[in-house]
Amino acid sequence: MTETITIKTIASPLPIQSNGEPSGSQPPKSQKNMTKAERREQQERQRAAKTAAKAAGPSAKLAPAAGASNPKPAPAPIPATNTPAKRSERRGTVSGREAPNVFGDDSGKARGLRIFSHFGLPKPPSQAKGDIHPAIIRLGLQFSEFKISGANARCIATLTAFKTVIQDYITPPNNTLSRHLMTYLSPQITHLVSARPMSVTMGNAIRQLKLEISGSDIDLPEQDAKDALCLKIDNYIRDRIIIADQVIQEIAGSKIKNGDVILTYARSSVVEKVLLRAHAEGKQFSVIVVDSRPMLEGKKLLSVLASVGIQCTYLLLSAIGCVITEASTVFVGAHSLHSNGAVFSRAGTAMVAMMAKMHSVPVVVCCETYKFSETVPLDSFIKNELAPAGDLFSSTRSKDTLSLSAQPNFEILNPLYDLTPPSTITAVVTEVGVIPPSSISSIPLALGRTML
Repeated sequence: MTETITIKTIASPLPIQSNGEPSGSQPPKSQKNMTKAERREQQERQRAAKTAAKAAGPSAKLAPAAGASNPKPAPAPIPATNTPAKRSERRGTVSGREAPNVFGDDSGKARGLRIFSHFGLPKPPSQAKGDIHPAIIRLGLQFSEFKISGANARCIATLTAFKTVIQDYITPPNNTLSRHLMTYLSPQITHLVSARPMSVTMGNAIRQLKLEISGSDIDLPEQDAKDALCLKIDNYIRDRIIIADQVIQEIAGSKIKNGDVILTYARSSVVEKVLLRAHAEGKQFSVIVVDSRPMLEGKKLLSVLASVGIQCTYLLLSAIGCVITEASTVFVGAHSLHSNGAVFSRAGTAMVAMMAKMHSVPVVVCCETYKFSETVPLDSFIKNELAPAGDLFSSTRSKDTLSLSAQPNFEILNPLYDLTPPSTITAVVTEVGVIPPSSISSIPLALGRTML
């Protein structure tokens, strides 16, 4: 019996192209016909092939010379460890996209602490976009370099610059001042915000200015309308800042008695005026100035108080536990005042208020009502600014051994403000009287919402 043997031919595998795709008779799919997963897989193969070619170096491109005996084999390609495919394997993917690397960039470049990336950083404003007035450009530079600092000073400087902008403004044909001026001011405000985040005082003043512009009489001549707006700006500065400070000086100064020891933190323009007025009235008291780096604003307050003959003691925030029991009252300023009674002020104010409460020392906040904000912040992490780094370690020793600057391996973090909870505040002195923290939300009702 004859046995039949059947031989089957096995087809050879299709050759692989340089881009990682099989080169068969069937044409490759176009990008439109591919699914997202197929396109992603193709891109990963192409990236891996390019990275392997680069890792092989120029020796992989040089062919052995003709007739050369025993040519050396080309070196094996170095496995790529930092390709997008490898990074994707290490990090994983989220909804088809590469997940963010929360531990920093693999290339070794400093990415900073991403958890604090939303903090506003003062920086020189970029190239002016649009028709920006020279007064606004100059003011933006002063803000970014901290040449103008403090809520009151920034607000007054902003309103003064807007007076110049309004006087130089010319209404285009077929437009009204009350409508087109609002459009013209928008890029000016944006330019200031690009230099440094807007303060609550600036925001309240700008909203009031826009309200006055929208209510301008369209029948007035242009110059008369501009003069009326500038007069309202002057009245706002006079009523809400200058006169308000004078009333606060009188109310808070009445709380200072002979022999008191007043403790204050950093430098507040309102607190400085309160102390100077109390001294001018003949009251005998001493002041403990608590300060902290990097801005060391308390040094300016110390020089002002000492120049008029007030006995002062200066120390850093870390030593407050040694002197808090000697203080009779704590006076601090505020950057903004919120409807839940919390105070947003220089970083370190919350610690001073907490230490004072622990030792039953009253904490008095001196704050104008135009600093009121209807927001209810829970902490100082949601919104904050970064202070300039400055010289963190200044001493009589060698500067090379104590200087500290940003390096690729670390970042310098200087939050500018912190949030003082209402539970640590005894009272808030405003131009409308002494208000307990629990009644701060009544300020807009007392003044009228249009005045904020």
